[in-house]
Amino acid sequence: MTDLMALGPLDGRYAGKVAELAPIFSEYGLIKYRVQIELRWLAALCSEAGIPEARALSSEENAVLDGLLDGLDVTEAARVKEIERTTNHDVKAVEYYLREKLSDGTMAGLSEFLHFACTSEDINNLSHAMMLRDGLVVVREHQQAIMDFLAALAREFGDVPMLARTHGQTASPTTIGKELAVFVNRLRGQFLRLSECRIMGKMNGAVGNFNAHLSAYPDVDWPELARGVIEDELGLCQNALTTQIEPHDYMAEIFDATARWNRILMDLDRDIWTYISMGYFGQKTKAGEVGSSTMPHKVNPIDFENSEGNLGLANAVLGHLSEKLPISRLQRDLTDSTVLRNMGVAFGYSLVAYKSSLKGLKKLELRKEKLLSDLDGSWEVMAEPIQTVLRKAGVDGAYEKLKELTRGKVITREGISSFVEGLDLPEADKARLLALSPGNYTGMAAELAARVTEG
Repeated sequence: MTDLMALGPLDGRYAGKVAELAPIFSEYGLIKYRVQIELRWLAALCSEAGIPEARALSSEENAVLDGLLDGLDVTEAARVKEIERTTNHDVKAVEYYLREKLSDGTMAGLSEFLHFACTSEDINNLSHAMMLRDGLVVVREHQQAIMDFLAALAREFGDVPMLARTHGQTASPTTIGKELAVFVNRLRGQFLRLSECRIMGKMNGAVGNFNAHLSAYPDVDWPELARGVIEDELGLCQNALTTQIEPHDYMAEIFDATARWNRILMDLDRDIWTYISMGYFGQKTKAGEVGSSTMPHKVNPIDFENSEGNLGLANAVLGHLSEKLPISRLQRDLTDSTVLRNMGVAFGYSLVAYKSSLKGLKKLELRKEKLLSDLDGSWEVMAEPIQTVLRKAGVDGAYEKLKELTRGKVITREGISSFVEGLDLPEADKARLLALSPGNYTGMAAELAARVTEG
């Protein structure tokens, strides 16, 4: 299949942008995780804490198991799929593949203990958990890159004044850096929530009670043996109380936290897009690139538009995963199985968006002259500090006086200065008001920007 014949953009147009996720969330990735879990379970059964008939493995035999995993390339995975065409069962195909691989060596007699007492979901839930764990490493790396670059911009532009706009109207000035720092703070918050999510797994049989295990070996500490595989070998957290399936609640937490992070990034995309349209930012050009097929002058903010669109797709899938996965009829139904195969879709669209946002951020060029021009043309925003100082002085109707002066009118520096000069105020207050301008009336914005971007 070529990129031109791919059904979806993640396998076509954007394949190169999601290449890091392909070995994790692909069918090949799922097979490899299943093989790893089957081999770790077999090794656990052969350990001192395992079962008598499964003897201890030699160092050479342990190396054979490691080699089976290390050597599982796409060609070997294709053999698993070939077996599946007969079994019509994907997990059983992995078991038969491993039996086939062990049939000629010293471990042939142990192959009967592959998948011993397991239900398919014991293998699948751990595979999906490992997919999530490894996929999140990639996702979080790109999230971190965005936060780091955004924090650097916040520091660089921490004291660059900008006219704020609330409800789209001129409002008290702020700084570029402080407004970017707000996004850094928000993104970091959800990044922390995501890092706190524990990735769970279970290995307790068909309905979560170790029924089959105890019927054969009642004296084995099965919960502890399973914990050793789940936590010590695979690096996950054991959920000891489940039905046939691990309930997926932790997955919903991960998907929700990721969706919230994405939503904040979408908010940033839209704000930067708007700042570009207002002329506050320009974009670096690249020779040979075309902005419009008919208007040669255009440099469109396509990176932020691409990011916004792909974040929407990602969150649509993340939302369904989060809503659906914690719900399963009685001890299990199979609706989660097909849905879980779309984890890579959600993270793939997220990754495309992250790369587009970062690319767009790196192309930004601050246009201070436009920022200063807008500030100098908006002296009406000085009504706020003047009426506040008047209130301090006990002047009746301070707000109303400034409303009458400024609302719906063109206000100039001269008009504001003349008004302040005529006020009955202490000289210190009057001098402070006369020294203010839209360009320096930014409060603690620069300090706040520096504070939030540390560390």
